[in-house]
Amino acid sequence: MANGQALFLNTRLLAHHTLNGFGGMGEGMAMQLARDGRRILWLAHESAPKNFTAVDVSDPREPKVVVQADLPHAQMRSNSLEVSGDLMAVAYQVGKLGLKPAGFELFDISTPERPRSISQFDASGPRSRGCHQLWFVDGKTVHMACADPELVPRDPKDDQVYRIIDVANPSRPVPVGRWHLPGTMEGDAEPPPERLPARFDAGFRAHNTNVYPERPDRCYLGYIDGGIMVLDISDRARPSLVSRWQNSPPYNGFNHTVLPLFGRELLAVSDESVQDGGADWPKLVWLLDARDERRLVSVSTLPAPPVDAFKGRGGRFGAHNLHENPPVPGAWRSETVLVGTFFNAGVRAYDISDPYSPREIAYYVPPAPAGTRAGAVQLNDVYVDDRGVVFTVDRHAGGLYALEMKL
Repeated sequence: MANGQALFLNTRLLAHHTLNGFGGMGEGMAMQLARDGRRILWLAHESAPKNFTAVDVSDPREPKVVVQADLPHAQMRSNSLEVSGDLMAVAYQVGKLGLKPAGFELFDISTPERPRSISQFDASGPRSRGCHQLWFVDGKTVHMACADPELVPRDPKDDQVYRIIDVANPSRPVPVGRWHLPGTMEGDAEPPPERLPARFDAGFRAHNTNVYPERPDRCYLGYIDGGIMVLDISDRARPSLVSRWQNSPPYNGFNHTVLPLFGRELLAVSDESVQDGGADWPKLVWLLDARDERRLVSVSTLPAPPVDAFKGRGGRFGAHNLHENPPVPGAWRSETVLVGTFFNAGVRAYDISDPYSPREIAYYVPPAPAGTRAGAVQLNDVYVDDRGVVFTVDRHAGGLYALEMKL
């Protein structure tokens, strides 16, 4: 199976855009329905020099870059972004402790070609890398995985916690709450948690921080090696643990995304592959029975791409991001179909009508993009719009792919 050939099932490539040669993309994708009727897809970059790119995808067969912004310096990344109306929040994580800016920046994007900075939330400090991921869908609150300079992690890998920031006044972000896994910070009464073997130890820290209007009193939190948590955030100043589900050990850590399917009383949970060549396999997507949110039970995993066919293709192999049913205009939402990215195994769709027996219904694996250092495509994130168009991005060089996928 050559890396120069596309692999596909029930999928057609509509367009591919290298984003002006800056095709290394992070895991931030968000759709803006602009005031003039255009659909603007905002994309976060994996690394410097670019901060974010906006692409007009009104016609998904002819995507057009409308703006690209540069980062303040090379020792940072803007891995994540979200759009709510004409506001955009962009996460800033620095490569060296103590550097600035570390936190997030809010932009007015009412004119997509001219994004205007409104404010920055500063989370910098001597033990801070800033913000890795954020969730911003209601125009009022940023939920994020971010360091808090007031906290001292017992292990430097455990630096990013769940934080809640009030941005009802966008020019003045105000921190209102935080939560971390007990035992990970100096001063905690609890003992430190038992760590995974060194070769898999990625830390006990927050990752995706999803909060939905169906349950505004709950945060569905991926906590990397700590498993996943359901938090009660009815009192945002004092989030509290409702339940915790762990698969590691015996698995190899890095729980990433928790996607609640409210009408089905299910949670979809993705791991992230973080080592090349399948060295941390298996990295899967799990379905949990959440009828009793205090007692989460795994009922199945999505069928894995063929391991022997992909693990040696180059770069990472295994699960990563899911389309998270963002509760915003322009986004596709489904409780019976999941769409996710699997790095060198491409983007894949699954019918979960029967949660005990999910089945794959479509996939697309692009050929290795020019200039990739991985030797194969590394599809990093996915966003499906309300027209059913699937947009996915490559981590290293490939840029943006627009797909017609039979969902």
